[in-house]
Amino acid sequence: MFMKKWLAIVISALMVTALAGCGNSDSKKAESEGAGSQPDKKTYKIAISQIVEHPSLDATREGFLAALKDAGISEGDNLKVDYKNAQGDSTNNLSIAQTIADDKDDLVLAIATSSAQAIVQKVKDKPVLFAAITDPLDAMLVSNLDKPGGNVSGVSDTNPAAVQKLMDFIASNFPNVKTVGIVLNEGEQNAVVMAKNAEEALGKHNIKVVKAAVTNTSEVKQAAQSLIGRADAIFITLDNTVVSGADTIVQVANENHIPFFSSDRDTVEKGAFATVGFKYFDHGYQVGQMAVDILKNGKNPGDMKVTMQEKLDLILNLKAAAVQGITVTDEMKNEVQDKEQNIIQ
Repeated sequence: MFMKKWLAIVISALMVTALAGCGNSDSKKAESEGAGSQPDKKTYKIAISQIVEHPSLDATREGFLAALKDAGISEGDNLKVDYKNAQGDSTNNLSIAQTIADDKDDLVLAIATSSAQAIVQKVKDKPVLFAAITDPLDAMLVSNLDKPGGNVSGVSDTNPAAVQKLMDFIASNFPNVKTVGIVLNEGEQNAVVMAKNAEEALGKHNIKVVKAAVTNTSEVKQAAQSLIGRADAIFITLDNTVVSGADTIVQVANENHIPFFSSDRDTVEKGAFATVGFKYFDHGYQVGQMAVDILKNGKNPGDMKVTMQEKLDLILNLKAAAVQGITVTDEMKNEVQDKEQNIIQ
């Protein structure tokens, strides 16, 4: 009887010990699993080269950083951004590219054609993405849009259809426009390409083009004034030199009641009457998503297709229309797909 009781006590003690051991094992396993599920604390360094400050390019940079932040890569946490602006100076632009080439970065973003050309020339050993580029092939940034190769890819901020649609809109809704004046810096290849597309599109409607050349932003207002009496409307491309001085063109257009058309939404928001385009924040966000794929998934830029903006819409500024002497018809408004966002009151 005593032996049976003693044996029962020993067995009970062994079971308690075994259960405690299992508990400790499970606890350690849980702690180990918990440690393994902590977020990745890798830090990243990105260099950004931007040719000049103006709303479209600034919005591109903001959209790019927003895409990174949404993917868990944010300044002040695990991202250091080395942002450099050339202030429209070609010498600064080349110096910036060389500095970035000598630095250690996980990725480089070049905003606008001039910046991208300098970066692509100098940076060969790290991923490069470009944004706000009209024609990556003509700018010789890549030799193939589908398979760029090397260390470079990005997103073009234009779609040839945008210029065509805007010129068709002018021809259809402004019968009195026989000549369109283009303020243009012919030193910017992207601007030359777009101006040529506009001239060809207008030519189909027997509308002539007259150009007013500039070499820097300080000349933009005088160039716009030179078009008064020579042109029935003014148009500008995605010309960084000219867009930086767009406020002065708005002033000239308003004072002389002449329709002013631009190639970007931001200039319409500032006072141009119309464009066919998109939000540059969204453009930058698209490039930022490519950056996330490179940084987090190890994608090679050379294997990533160069894309362009597919979603285009007519954007109208009704306040600008009133000042520039434009009667906005229902036919014009009906051409706008997203009326809530793209008819600016």
